[in-house]
Amino acid sequence: MDSRVSELFGGCCRPGGGPAVGGTLKARGAGGSSSCGGPKGKKKNGRNRGSKANNPPYLPPEAEDGNIEYKLKLVNPSQYRFEHLVTQMKWRLQEGRGEAVYQIGVEDNGLLVGLAEEEMRASLKTLHRMAEKVGADITVLREREVDYDSDMPRKITEVLVRKVPDNQQFLDLRVAVLGNVDSGKSTLLGVLTQGELDNGRGRARLNLFRHLHEIQSGRTSSISFEILGFNSKGEVVNYSDSRTAEEICESSSKMITFIDLAGHHKYLHTTIFGLTSYCPDCALLLVSANTGIAGTTREHLGLALALKVPFFIVVSKVDLCAKTTVERTVRQLERVLKQPGCHKVPMLVTSEDDAVTAAQQFAQSPNVTPIFTLSSVSGESLDLLKVFLNILPPLTNSKEQEELMQQLTEFQVDEIYTVPEVGTVVGGTLSSGICREGDQLVVGPTDDGCFLELRVCSIQRNRSACRVLRAGQAATLALGDFDRALLRKGMVMVSPEMNPTICSVFEAEIVLLFHATTFRRGFQVTVHVGNVRQTAVVEKIHAKDKLRTGEKAVVRFRFLKHPEYLKVGAKLLFREGVTKGIGHVTDVQAIAAGEAQANMGF
Repeated sequence: MDSRVSELFGGCCRPGGGPAVGGTLKARGAGGSSSCGGPKGKKKNGRNRGSKANNPPYLPPEAEDGNIEYKLKLVNPSQYRFEHLVTQMKWRLQEGRGEAVYQIGVEDNGLLVGLAEEEMRASLKTLHRMAEKVGADITVLREREVDYDSDMPRKITEVLVRKVPDNQQFLDLRVAVLGNVDSGKSTLLGVLTQGELDNGRGRARLNLFRHLHEIQSGRTSSISFEILGFNSKGEVVNYSDSRTAEEICESSSKMITFIDLAGHHKYLHTTIFGLTSYCPDCALLLVSANTGIAGTTREHLGLALALKVPFFIVVSKVDLCAKTTVERTVRQLERVLKQPGCHKVPMLVTSEDDAVTAAQQFAQSPNVTPIFTLSSVSGESLDLLKVFLNILPPLTNSKEQEELMQQLTEFQVDEIYTVPEVGTVVGGTLSSGICREGDQLVVGPTDDGCFLELRVCSIQRNRSACRVLRAGQAATLALGDFDRALLRKGMVMVSPEMNPTICSVFEAEIVLLFHATTFRRGFQVTVHVGNVRQTAVVEKIHAKDKLRTGEKAVVRFRFLKHPEYLKVGAKLLFREGVTKGIGHVTDVQAIAAGEAQANMGF
């Protein structure tokens, strides 16, 4: 991790901000370097008619892996050829976890040949037959003309293929929502998930708040979850009358789970816990157009960079500002994104074509950062964000998930509830393996370092019943009459065969992002490692007596309260006041259950 990320945590931004890493990436002009090939053209009759002189002649060559497939044409294939094409579609859908993108009129080497109108119509008809065979729907994302040595107009078509929901195996993306207090995070989520615009006084956010003081102050202090579903045709399914969460899940092929985090600085520990424990696929950083980068915006940006969470930016409240004010805020964001500590390439999204390009490039390149400008009151450009979320592919490939599913079960405990007539319920994320109803697991570590046996009675995912939970999915597990007093946040539920180890002392390679003076032995910090959050004391700084901002070292920490379950290589973030640092665990001193209290210094 670049130590220059510390500039985002301490001090204010210098307008110069270091050398620019390229210019602002206009989505329309950047298409030639991605698999989506965004055109440089204006919209006409609802579709893009790209300028032949500016249209890029090539896309990158087709990759064997991934969910993007190039096809020159699909006109009247033989039965054998058709079956082969169907098998190929199944593979692409598996790679995209239920989604695939077909580029029709493109050769395997990426050459944009294009097809005449009749051939394109026949190819799309064949593609529709293939999708029906595998239980999927197709949606034309965009069409554009190409220049390929022909007097007749030729075009290529980009098509989204998405599986129809089957046994709750929908694609689920988790999006953490970050931003300064009063930037409109909860209001935007209310508008997206409920389908009604805000009245300018926060009406849309009322259903998202969990506590009375949040309603009274209008500020989020806890972590809440909202879902936005898309069906196989790309239509939002939340907005029907009287639709329950279970009905949304049953009708959705793709689910966006928004993790609404607190913006006020005094709730920063809650925001960090949400980022480290809930494992978001990406983050949405909300910036108010009339205030720009203010308050905790810079700090939240630094957290996303430190934890390597991909993020995109939404500039809200554009209805309150003049166009020049919005442009000034966008330029300010571009300067910060190009700083050496960020190394991002901004991509301003101004059209539906831009949104499609942005979604695909965002998944392919960690440096691309889309920027949206919208209003939750007037609804301006709100549809562009929905298009982006609908097209956004999974950011992890199917092979990684399959490897995790082959491992033993490990479930992180993030929330604990007591539900009448159900009993004790825990919420969290399955880090590895597969969890089924009736599974026997062990949970711990307790204060004395033990792991206790329990049984999973039932599972709910996105508020609807689920029988099987797979690695990477978040859910709530009912534990029956298991004593809630024995549980705490930060525990893990694992397979008994894992023989889990615990530690009270561990070492980590860290970078001190910001500290007002010097970081020494004996300093106490709050350590975040996954769902673990506990105060630890610095026992030793290897090869050094002290650290200053930006310096690296291997540091030994000791937990002050109780032992924890840690794994070597896990990302670590620590804080205390303005002091912040990041790193990863390099060594854990495993202890037996009986030795736990002695090792804690009790």
